[in-house]
Order: sequence, then C-alpha cells, then structure tokens
Amino acid sequence: MNPTEANSIMVTPLSFNPDVNNPISMPLNETLCENWREIHHLVFHLANICFAVGLVIPTTFHLHMIVLRAMVIIGCTLFIIWATLFRCAVDIMIWNTTFLVINLLHFIYLLYKRRPIKIDKELNSLYKRMFEPLHVPPELFQRLTGQFCNIQTLKTGQAYAAEDKTSVDDRLSILLKGKMKVSYRGHFLHNIYPCAFIDSPEFRSTQMHRGEKFQVSITADDNCKFLCWSRERLTFFLESEPFLFEIFKYLIGKDITNKLYSLNDPTLNDKTSQKIDRQPSLCSQLSVMQMRNSMASSSDGEDGLQHFLRGTSTASTLRQPSPCLRTSAKMKPIEESVEDDVFHPPSVKSTKV
Repeated sequence: MNPTEANSIMVTPLSFNPDVNNPISMPLNETLCENWREIHHLVFHLANICFAVGLVIPTTFHLHMIVLRAMVIIGCTLFIIWATLFRCAVDIMIWNTTFLVINLLHFIYLLYKRRPIKIDKELNSLYKRMFEPLHVPPELFQRLTGQFCNIQTLKTGQAYAAEDKTSVDDRLSILLKGKMKVSYRGHFLHNIYPCAFIDSPEFRSTQMHRGEKFQVSITADDNCKFLCWSRERLTFFLESEPFLFEIFKYLIGKDITNKLYSLNDPTLNDKTSQKIDRQPSLCSQLSVMQMRNSMASSSDGEDGLQHFLRGTSTASTLRQPSPCLRTSAKMKPIEESVEDDVFHPPSVKSTKV
C-alpha cells in the first residue's frame, strides 16, 4: 500500500455510530447556531424599518413610487453606516453602495417627471377651458402645442379663408383672441369666439377627400390671434397618441354642434356659447332639421339658402313658424316625429277579410 493511499484512509472511532435517519444527531456544530450573537446596533434596525415602510405603501397613493425609492435610499445609507462603523464589512458596504446609486438615479428621474410643466401664457386659457376638463396632462398638451404648430395673427378685415379659393388640406386652427365671422356668398352665418375651432367642419368633412376648397369665407372681425397646426403632421401625431385622438374627435364634434346651433341665432356672444356646450344635442337637431326642411322646400340650392338664412336669423324662429319651412310639392320636409318612429317597432294591425 502506498503512503498516499494510507493517508487517505479515514479512521472512524469505534464509539461513533452514525444515524442516517436522524441527521440532528450528526456532529454539525459548524452549521448549527448553539450560541446566538448579541443584537446588532440600532442603525441596522433603523435601516430595515425603512425598507419595511417603503414596501407597505399602497399603490393607490399617487406618490408611492417616489416615497418607496426615498425609503430605500435612506435604508441603504444606514446599512452603509452600519457596515462601515460597526461591522467593518467591506462586502456589505459595496453592495449597499451599489443599491444606493441605482435607487438615487431612479428617484431623480421620478422627480423630473413630476416637475411642474409651465404652459405658455397665451395657451393657458385654452388648456384650462378645453383640455384640462378632459384630463389631458400638461406634458401631453405641451407636446401637442410645442412641436408642429405656431401662433399667427390677423388684423381686422383680413381673411383666414376665402370661399372657393383657400384649400382645406393645409391646417387646423383654434382661435385664441379676438372674433371672426363666417359668411357664405356675402350672407353672414355666425361668429367664432376664442377657444373655438376655426375650421372644424372642413377638417371633419374632408378627412377622406383631399384637394377641396373652403365653401365659406372666414374673416377677422377684430384683431385675432390663433393657434395653427399643420394638418398632415397633426394627423400623424394623433395616430401615435390614441388618447389625444379621441379627445380631438370629441372637441371637433362638439365645436361643429355649437356652430350649427349658432346658425339659429348668429347674435350669440361668447358667454352664451359657453352655456350651449351643456346642451349640444337638442341644438344640433333643431338646426339640422331646419336646414333639411329649407333645402327640401326648394329645388334651387340658392333659393333654399336664402330661405334658411332669413328663417334662422333670430332665435325666435325656433318658436314661430318660418316661411322657409313650407312643404314642397316634390319633397316632404323631415319631421321630428318621423325620425323618432324609426326606433319604435311597427305595430301589427289585423285586417278583416
């Protein structure tokens, strides 16, 4: 037998009988704690308390991520102090320093995202009136108004759009200051007041048909200032922001409804138009029905327009019969009861043989 083989043989005492079924009886004093050490310093416990507080913050709290990162940063700092001054453990200090740097960077990023967004003074009233009630974040509104739009001005008498001349494919605008008037073949239709779209009907009606011209003339009735978007770039941006896309659909639809209602009373002022926003559906039904009836009462579109403009010049025409609502021998005017009957099932009448 070689000496190396003899040294490799383990000598087992005769009095030792290993019990495989009972591992506790085996001599494992090196892994089992017989004598517990003293409690660690108070700094160690404060660090763990900070971790516990950060983990129990509910997610419903709007600042829960910021508070969580702050508590983790405090906990890591206390761990570094404990490991350096009381434990003298380099590995614990290095790991907690790494965690401290990571959480500190994330904490700064969260604070940066929560920074107050400063909206331009000229756009603040627009945001407060149109976008803030619809829960549009200030940073999203800033992206909407800061990249592909500009603020333009018009002096009194200058034209924003000329009838049958100006293309509708170029822009979409919101009036910020002043007042504009809309006319068709020299006939006044309605006014446009601040915080209202200037060309919302054209934007909606020409989404599928390009190359068309304005059918009305829009001129500045006062020194005006408006926010103008490039239509192509705005459409591309809204496609990438589904939330803003739905917001614009709603705002443009409501603006068109208000413009239809203002056809019934062109003398409405800005304060009255704000009250109209609360009841848009009835207003639009009345104006659209009058337009249908007036156009249906005459085969000539110009004659029908003249009747409609005369019949809807004041709000009293909603309560009094107008001469433009006469019936035609060829076409019957649309009645409200006829439209309502569509939603009722037809009654079955028994016939006698």
